[in-house]
Amino acid sequence: MMKLEGALFPWRFRLVVGLLGVMVAAICWRIIDLQVIDRDFLKGQGDARSVRHIPIPAHRGLITDRNGEPLAVSTPVTTLWANAKEMQLAKEKWPALAAALGQDPKALAERLEAQANKEFIYLVRGLTPEQGQAVLDLKVPGVYGIEEFRRFYPAGEVTAHMVGFTDIDDHGREGVELAYDEWLAGVPGKRQVIKDRRGRLIKDVQVTKNAKAGKPLALSIDLRLQYLANRELRNAIIENGAKAGSLVIMDVKTGEILAMVNQPTYNPNNRRNLQPAMMRNRAMIDVFEPGSTMKAISMSAAIESGRWKPTDTVEVYPGSLQIGKYTIKDVSKTEGPVLDMTGILINSSNVGMSKVAFDIGGETIYRLAQKVGLGQDTGLGFPGERVGNLPNYRDWRKAETATLSYGYGISVTAIQLVHAFSALANNGRLAPLTLIKTDKPPQTTQVLPEAVAKTMQGMLTQVIEAPRGVFRAQVPAYHVAGKSGTARKTSVGTKGYAENSYRSLFAGFGPMSDPRYAIVVVIDEPSKAGYFGGLVSAPVFSRVMSGTLRLMNVTPDNLPTTQQANATPAVPLKANGGRG
Repeated sequence: MMKLEGALFPWRFRLVVGLLGVMVAAICWRIIDLQVIDRDFLKGQGDARSVRHIPIPAHRGLITDRNGEPLAVSTPVTTLWANAKEMQLAKEKWPALAAALGQDPKALAERLEAQANKEFIYLVRGLTPEQGQAVLDLKVPGVYGIEEFRRFYPAGEVTAHMVGFTDIDDHGREGVELAYDEWLAGVPGKRQVIKDRRGRLIKDVQVTKNAKAGKPLALSIDLRLQYLANRELRNAIIENGAKAGSLVIMDVKTGEILAMVNQPTYNPNNRRNLQPAMMRNRAMIDVFEPGSTMKAISMSAAIESGRWKPTDTVEVYPGSLQIGKYTIKDVSKTEGPVLDMTGILINSSNVGMSKVAFDIGGETIYRLAQKVGLGQDTGLGFPGERVGNLPNYRDWRKAETATLSYGYGISVTAIQLVHAFSALANNGRLAPLTLIKTDKPPQTTQVLPEAVAKTMQGMLTQVIEAPRGVFRAQVPAYHVAGKSGTARKTSVGTKGYAENSYRSLFAGFGPMSDPRYAIVVVIDEPSKAGYFGGLVSAPVFSRVMSGTLRLMNVTPDNLPTTQQANATPAVPLKANGGRG
């Protein structure tokens, strides 16, 4: 009878049994360790395979006008995405999905086939919650929804250039939306969920981080004035067959921009056919020579110098002035061979203004132009805003001095021009510009002596109200002041000026009992009735200023007396009604 092997080698048997016992004990210990002592390990491994964090979109901050009217609001939308790999198992449902999405079935099928190995692709973004839920109710395997927010602009094209817009990911791309993106953008939150291996939601566990909404922003603009300015500018562009235009209304005491409109414009809610030229905020981006509107600044420099006073006269006969090979000409015949300082402004005499400038020097005009903000950074921080150009010369020759005095050889923006005129309106004090509503009086800077500013207010009032003044700029029941301008446009790609290509300008303020609002109107390339600032832009100024003063409940300061009301109204002389 044979003996068992284990009996022959008892030590080997015992060793094997001992090793098996140790292994069983190790396994038991590991089970106890994982299940009792170190439970977090298995829990973490399980969570890594099933627990996911879904972002909670943050609500972007509300943008309003100064009175709380909404200009940009965030509305909830549904974005549909798909796991293309999972969708390959339910091809029979693709036609129904395409119909619900409003897409071509063949195109959708080709797209899903081409991206069959991808686990995340967008199907469509920005659906209304109702539209998104209708698609999800089809229960197509691999189709999921995400809650997002989309910007909506209630005022549409009226505020498009100032407010701007966001992209599909809700990031600011133009205007205030871009300039204040960090302020407006919220901080997304996180929600913890459990999903199976196919990515299907099993359980919504908890919110691990609450979404933080963006902060609201109240702009300085008044939506009522914005609508008024937009309507009048659009009508002027159509009536004059113009290429484009800008209009800015400013509160001279606070520095707030109350309205800023441009034509052409666009609808930020529907940008499918958007042309790049429509997106230009011309009031801040387009630079131009201010033409005769600059004479108000040059005349202020002359009065401030002490060398000239309003009653001083200048000989302007014969209406031209030779400087080397250049000839300075007056656009039209003046009312006489000699003009006083107010007469130079009323008749918009280039010859008279040049002779005054020769006396005070180009440096004097340059310094004041710099102080009132022409060719300088406005500090608004608006995307794409241009500074323009205010030239300075070591040696101011007569040609450079003369051209600067009547608004050539310098480039400014509409926002700079209205800022400069605000200093004249605000008794020589310049308030910093702002696009944000302010409740505190700003820190102003005295850039011009008060006496000089008040003198200029009287002279610029006569520019509108004198018999040869720009009568088209008059505002019924109110005294207003201003200056028209006409500037030839430089040709693109060559030196010199383009033929029959002009900008028509008007800059003014009112009411003169207590100047509060400054307005600048720029009409680019009018082509029908004429191109002089007093003919094209002055009527726009009149209508917008009239509407502004009434909407802001400003008491009239030029009501006719009983005797005047009963008398036959006089017909104004129109000799200078259209000259800039």
